[in-house]
This record gives sequence, C-alpha cells and structure tokens, in this order.
Amino acid sequence: MGIEWSSVITAPRDEVFAWFQRPGAFTRLSPPWSPVRLVSETTSLSDGRAELALPAGLRWIAQHRAAEYDPPRRFVDEAVGGSLSAAPSKLLPWTHTHEFEAVDERSTRVLDRVDTPVPAAALRSIFAYRSRQLSGDLAAHQEARGRGPSTVAVTGASGLIGSALSAFLSAGGITVIRLVRRAPSGPDERQWDPAAPAKDLLTGVDGVVHLAGESIAGRFTSAHKRDIRESRIEPTRRLAELAARSGARVFVSASAIGYYGADRGEKILTESSSRGSGFLADVVSDWEAAALTAADRIRVATIRTGIVQSPRGGTLRLLRPLFSAGLGGRIGDGRQWLSWIGIDDLLDIYHRALWNETLTGPVNAVAPTPVRNADFTATLARVVRRPAVLPIPEFGPRLLLGAEGFQELAAASQRVLPDRLTTAGHRFRTPELDFALRHVLGRTLALDVHG
Repeated sequence: MGIEWSSVITAPRDEVFAWFQRPGAFTRLSPPWSPVRLVSETTSLSDGRAELALPAGLRWIAQHRAAEYDPPRRFVDEAVGGSLSAAPSKLLPWTHTHEFEAVDERSTRVLDRVDTPVPAAALRSIFAYRSRQLSGDLAAHQEARGRGPSTVAVTGASGLIGSALSAFLSAGGITVIRLVRRAPSGPDERQWDPAAPAKDLLTGVDGVVHLAGESIAGRFTSAHKRDIRESRIEPTRRLAELAARSGARVFVSASAIGYYGADRGEKILTESSSRGSGFLADVVSDWEAAALTAADRIRVATIRTGIVQSPRGGTLRLLRPLFSAGLGGRIGDGRQWLSWIGIDDLLDIYHRALWNETLTGPVNAVAPTPVRNADFTATLARVVRRPAVLPIPEFGPRLLLGAEGFQELAAASQRVLPDRLTTAGHRFRTPELDFALRHVLGRTLALDVHG
C-alpha cells in the first residue's frame, strides 16, 4: 500500500527545497478537487505542525519529524491525531517522506514516499497534480527572477483568486501583505478602509494587486447593481492614488471581459477592440478608468479576466456537481463563445503584470482557445465521464438571474484572445480546455504543465 512518486523539476535542489519551506507551499500543492481544507500551515519543516479539516468535522494533524529533517535533502511528516470526534492517525496511518536529489546543477529529482493503507491508485492523481504545480510555479518564478516587486499588498486575499495568488507569491519568496477590512490577525495583514485608506497603509509596499469587489453573480436587482458599482469604482480610485503617492512601482487591478459587452457575435476581441454595451461594460469601463487615474505616476495594468476554471469557486464549482450527476447540458443552442482561463494561468498573468514592465493598461486574461458553450459542455462531461445530452432550458437561468442578468452572465458570448500576453511571449500552462479541466479535477496523470 502507499505510493512512491518521482518527478524531475527544472530547478536547483536548494531552490526547490527553499520553495517547500515558505508559506503558501502547502496551499499550492493541495488538490482543488479534494474536500480537505488547510486550517493552519506548518511554520517549520523541522518540527512544525499543519492542521487540516476533513469532512464530518474531523481534523488531521501532520507533525514534522525533527530527527529526520536534513535540508536540502529530506523532511518527513506523519499523521499524529485529530482534534474532534476521531483521530485520523488511528483510522488512517500516514507517513510522508520527501526527498530531494540533485540530478545536475539545474534540475532536481523530487521523491515522495507515503506509507499508508491507502492504495497507490487512489493517490496517483494527487501526486501528479503536485508535480505539475511545483514545476509550473518554480518556472514562473525563475522567469521573473530579479524583476518585479518584493513586497506586494493584496486586497480580496480571502477570495478564490486572492487566496491562491497570495500562496503563489509567498511560496515564490515574495512578501505578501493582505489588506483586510477587519482587525488584522497577524503581521502579514493591515486593516484597509476602502472609503478612506490610511496614509501609511502601503508603507514599504512596492506592488499592489487589487482584487476586492462585490461578486457579480446573482440576480441583477437595483441593489445588487449598485453594490457592484460602489464596491469597485471609488475604492479602486482611492487605492490607486494612494499607491502612486506611497512610491509603489506597479498597481494591478482586477477587471473583466464584460468590457466587451454581452454579445459581440463572431467578432474576435482583443485589447484594442471597442467597448461593448450593457451594465457590465459600463461598470468595467469606469472601473478601469478609476485605476488609470494614477497611470501618470505609476505603472497600471487592468486584468480583463475570463471565466475562471476552478472547482473551488466560480462557474465550475456550480457546474461540477450537476455534470457529475449527469444533469449538465448546454445553454440554449450552445453557440455562445466562452472565453475561459485556468486558475493557475490566471495567477501567472497577475504575476507577470507585477514584473513585466511592458504590460500597461488592459490585459486580456483568457486562454488562447475560446470555445463555444456546447463544446465546453461536451468537454466537461467527457472529463467527469458523464453524459450531457439535454440542453438547459433558458427559463431556469432567467428565473434565477432575471432577464438582464441572464443576458450578461449565462447567455454572454465573447470571443476574446490574449493579444497582449502573446506579444509579451507569455506561455500558458493549460492552453487547451480538456487538459485544464483534467488538471483541476484530478483526471490526468500527465506531468507536462503545458498540456
């Protein structure tokens, strides 16, 4: 039982081991399809502890063995118990030995040995995912070495994108300051008032990533639309102005492909395309303009994000259980264009926007291969091995979202391409939808992060 897994990473051994030692590494290696959630990360690979939340209220405590800590060659952790109704170490023994062998000066063999009753077949997809994550993250940080900010403030750090981006940056050696609205809970947090940010909020910060804003999901009532606007426009303007006054080098703001309007037919849309019409197009235009008020004093990039693919949030989180139950299907005739982006590719794009001096203004954060809704449906059904033959009647989404919300969200059709990223030589980890979905849903053992 258990598993032995080996992969070669293109990075020196000291660099690979250092990555594992930093905050965020455990988060980056945690499979997004798993029901296990990280409660607290270890503070030391020598003798620290990590706590995980399991289904049914169980807790898993992983203790690192000081006697077997041998940097940069090895560290070991084992399950030692739980805090609630049962001790997982008794139900599920688990000892994980991590070994690192230098293949040459530029590459490292990472060996994972897990002693557990769990069969290897149940663990292979997890370790394949871990290998892809480690390889992709290290490659991204190697490309940026010596460039970009060393301390980055992040708003919306508890959300789907913000939490993943914070872990990605931290594991790569970048200091992350989370801007939160509540009282800070540690030295890596600062309290942020969007209506009146403190003058010293960004002291010591040389990069800002602004992700905060009311979710656009939901019925487009007057109140919801007001919240969407008010949570974006003025808070963005104030924070961008403060970043410029505080001496930061770059301000990266979230944006959306909603800028192009709800339906542009077959037209291929790039960053130079005109603005569309509708509520979201108006909001995004004003949102970007608010960020760009500081563009004469600081480099500003606005990340026009497509439909993010992650089972931890967004559209895929809603669709996955439906498709897994065989209840998924296309919307209407399925000819709408869907411009999507894998979660890890989105992190790479935000990271590039921080360090690549050529990226200013709008950047389309979409995969280079938009698909029609019917093709997305067929691909997701194939990945989860379920049929999806019946279309979803339009009256269902219309009832949930209202007529305007249906047109702007469920029925939106935008054929967007990442021209600015292509020009910058950006390489996507998962440029094809099939591989992107298999990666985040644990349906592939492939180790090539570029699909």
